Amino acid sequence: MAPALLFLLFPAVFLLLHLYRRLRFRIPPGPRPWPVVGNLYDIKPVRFRCFAEWAQSYGPIISVWFGSTLNVVVCNAELAKEVLKEKDQQLADRHRSRSAAKFSRDGQDLIWADYGPHYVKVRKVCTVELFSPKRLEALRPIREDEVAAMVESIYTDCTAPENLGKSLQLKKYLGAVAFNNITRLAFGKRFVNSEGLLDKQGQEFKAIVANGLKLGASLAMAEHIPWLRWMFPLDEDAFAKHGARRDRLTREIMEEHTIARQKNGAKQHFFDALLTLQDQYDLTEDTIIGLLWDMITAGMDTTAISVEWAMAELIKNPRVQKKVQDELDSVIGHERVMTEMDFSNLPYLQCVAKEALRLHPPTPLMLPHRANANVKIGGYDIPKGSNVHVNVWAVARDPKVWKNPLEFWPERFLEEDVDMKGHDHRLLPFGAGRRVCPGAQLGINLVTSMIGHLLHHFSWTPRNGSSTEEIDMGENPGLVSYMRIPLEAVPTPRLMPQLYKRAAVDT
Repeated sequence: MAPALLFLLFPAVFLLLHLYRRLRFRIPPGPRPWPVVGNLYDIKPVRFRCFAEWAQSYGPIISVWFGSTLNVVVCNAELAKEVLKEKDQQLADRHRSRSAAKFSRDGQDLIWADYGPHYVKVRKVCTVELFSPKRLEALRPIREDEVAAMVESIYTDCTAPENLGKSLQLKKYLGAVAFNNITRLAFGKRFVNSEGLLDKQGQEFKAIVANGLKLGASLAMAEHIPWLRWMFPLDEDAFAKHGARRDRLTREIMEEHTIARQKNGAKQHFFDALLTLQDQYDLTEDTIIGLLWDMITAGMDTTAISVEWAMAELIKNPRVQKKVQDELDSVIGHERVMTEMDFSNLPYLQCVAKEALRLHPPTPLMLPHRANANVKIGGYDIPKGSNVHVNVWAVARDPKVWKNPLEFWPERFLEEDVDMKGHDHRLLPFGAGRRVCPGAQLGINLVTSMIGHLLHHFSWTPRNGSSTEEIDMGENPGLVSYMRIPLEAVPTPRLMPQLYKRAAVDT
């Protein structure tokens, strides 16, 4: 009888709380929430598109209830600036789900830390030490080596007699660059054996990432409705095993590094840097491990996703593809390959990368900010504890600030140089303010390099028998915007065969 009574009480309590907030605060408009579940059953799977549609009805700032938790979504540049600059300090905390709390040891990393002394210290480590221009330049050979490995792999596959004229799935090649690049930057290791296959540590590494995603996804509904958590208890044992497994692999690599540093001195990659800086910044082992896995989860998929979207747009827009190739041929020629040092002489290539990140930001809703005090946004009240999302996908497609916003037109950035590292709130693929991505320049460099090499080495056409209109430009649901159907295309080599050979680099 008691459980049934509780189920009857929950809706009543929810309605009373909702009414109290409505009377006390002037919260933004939005779809009417249901008792207990709020708007959870009304939200379409691709959330950033759903929220942009609702903004058409309710205005550029809307309230969406995830169970009993108020989520405020802003959908234009003016409100994004208010959230990320003017009211940034009151909105700099981070909402941590139960899984995020477990993975981050309750915010001991950077991504999931609340704003405070720990966050400021760890962010300083990232901006001053890990992502400094000097270190990014020192690690450039690694990035260029992995892009060269991608080009060689595509060339080998597309020129094999059985594959001539056939399409390849780009995701496979882009994912390999992203994976090998981030593991080498973070750990100084390419988890690949002499046959080019993942070694034992690499297999364990990928298994840990996959298991983390699985654990995080297992809690969905109960995350938003605290009253139901007794029905969906956290599997403490599974999370403990996952954490122990992750720490075991990280410590194994850490021990290898300690021995190598004693023999050969410190290298430039992030693991050695963190071990060298541990005492200076008073970094705990939990923070070092958390920071490394932050970089892996933030950097591994987003790069590949951005380049896949860019290539889809370039195949759909052969005029733009040819214009980039003409620029590459003029500046680089057919006798050598491109390097990052050439970027300054390739303005149109940079515009293409920027336009791809405008139309297809890899994290369209960013991660939610949490209000640490009552605050006003757009004239509305945002109560303390609410989550605030910036719909960067909608901001970057706002017809009030962008001419022909749905068109892939890189020339817009030749006409106006729009910053995309957090200073111009019309374009926010890396966020802005106190929680802007510290690795933005690294991401820009790698995305630009991958697009440039793919276009310099190959011409790209739709898969056999299909037209450009048949390329599916829909997104998969989730925090990051994977293409709904992975891109398939036919590459045709443009350069001399010797320019497709990778000369391995050890850094």
